Amino acid sequence: MSEIRHLGRPARGRRLPALPDLHGRGGVPRASRAAPLRRLPAAHRSVDQIAACAHLSGNGAERHRLSRTTATTTCQSVPLCCSPLAERPRYPHRRPRRKDHALNVSFLQELLSSVAEQGRSLLPKSLFGIDAGEDVEELAGALVSGRGEASGVAIARELLDRYARLDAEERLRFFGFLATDMQPDAARVAEAAQAHLDAPSAASLATLQKALESPRIEFFRRLHLAPGATPEIVAMRRDLLRIPADKADLAAVDADLRRLFYVWFNRGFLVLRRIDWNTPAAILDKIIRYEAVHEIQGWDDLRRRLDPADRRCFAFFHPSLVDDPLVFVEVALMRDMPEAIGQVLEEPHAETMGKPPTTAVFYSISNCQEGLKGITFGNFLLKQVVEELAREKPSLKNFVTLSPVPQFAAWLQRAAAEKEDETMAGEARALLAAMRRTGWPEEASDVELADIEAALLPLAAHYFLNAKGADGRPVDPVARFHLGNGARLERINFLADTSEKSLREGCGLMVNYRYDPREIERNHEDYANNGVVACSRAVRSLLKGKSKARVVASEAPPALPAPAKADS
Repeated sequence: MSEIRHLGRPARGRRLPALPDLHGRGGVPRASRAAPLRRLPAAHRSVDQIAACAHLSGNGAERHRLSRTTATTTCQSVPLCCSPLAERPRYPHRRPRRKDHALNVSFLQELLSSVAEQGRSLLPKSLFGIDAGEDVEELAGALVSGRGEASGVAIARELLDRYARLDAEERLRFFGFLATDMQPDAARVAEAAQAHLDAPSAASLATLQKALESPRIEFFRRLHLAPGATPEIVAMRRDLLRIPADKADLAAVDADLRRLFYVWFNRGFLVLRRIDWNTPAAILDKIIRYEAVHEIQGWDDLRRRLDPADRRCFAFFHPSLVDDPLVFVEVALMRDMPEAIGQVLEEPHAETMGKPPTTAVFYSISNCQEGLKGITFGNFLLKQVVEELAREKPSLKNFVTLSPVPQFAAWLQRAAAEKEDETMAGEARALLAAMRRTGWPEEASDVELADIEAALLPLAAHYFLNAKGADGRPVDPVARFHLGNGARLERINFLADTSEKSLREGCGLMVNYRYDPREIERNHEDYANNGVVACSRAVRSLLKGKSKARVVASEAPPALPAPAKADS
């Protein structure tokens, strides 16, 4: 057996017969028997070798034990079909099929779960108390201070299980523990800083950086070792974000989680998938629930958005959040840039009329995971979808959005109370009074609607181009997103969405942002470096005669008068 250089690979010129596997598909070469495998140094054993050993040794095909030199614990009940040898590709140089990849992932998940289960027996009884909240804190401390990998995986799994059973007050106490007890050691930081000042070097800088790192970072890293931990840690941040700011100062905990999420959800890990009517129902149901811009009214409405030839939907997925999208965008392929949402959702479709589409309209972008708030995916999604559509439909020349204006009504209330610019404040007050008087929008006459439009659009242009927050950026969150991506504000549309939500939050306005490949880079640089808002001549012309005064977002305004009637 000394001639065996690699598992399943005989010496040159010699071919060994294969043993049939339990599924009758041929299978594991005789050279992969467990005995010679154990003679190989542990460092040279591959996952395939371990799986083959499991296949041919132990009590049955689905119960096997790994050597102590290759694993720290016992692995039991790993299905044979999850072994990499069960579906060995005929041509190893080719990319494996998605099914094979899924089997390998399943195998690793089973292996990690087994490690966690076996490691639970290593936990000291002192970690099992009566108070659930205190138990979680004890486990957190043990997780950070422990060194054994098997026990660490077990502690992480146990901690997540117990956290899931905590009530709101116990979770608040746990986050408070993370905020106060897992801080960098001030004395150690001061000592490292002084050492670096006295003798600056790469080594002293590394020591200082290590001293500055919060123990919470290491805690969450080790917590992430537990099988299936990613969605549970995302849900943990969701719970954190729901805690009112006046209850506890937990900003440091959130900052550490965001820092880790930027790494865990790096663009390189994201997978773009098209969503259509043949997508599994479990995913389609989540699309209905996660839609945040234009509510989907059941399965028939969803089919109208996915099934026609001129409709597209794309989503980003992460391997650790199986079949749970991170963000998705809905696209309509049209002949012209729309000025109302009704044209997108109800108009006849361009391809059914025999005309190729020229304009891709991104009319809804929805972030799906509350726990990933502030982790940007939409910019990557739009850029990749533009590339996909351009390849699929060469007739597409224009890429635009039809976007809501969710904070315009609140800003209008503040503008009406503005003291530094009486002219603008007077115009805003007159507009609000006209809306109340005419029963806008349903009861207003055509003449009254025209007057309101003439007063509203210039104020909207001022809102987009001149109203800035404390950071010098536009107060509108949707505008910040698209302008930061290099888009241009193309057009402001009056009464483009008459749903109750849109009238209440944005006075029915919607805007078109245009993504012109020739301008994207320049627009992005101008916005990022100088805060310049790229816009069309039509939008800028609305500012003629208007005040350029800066309006700062501050206290919450009184509610905008509700319209007399609104369509849904």
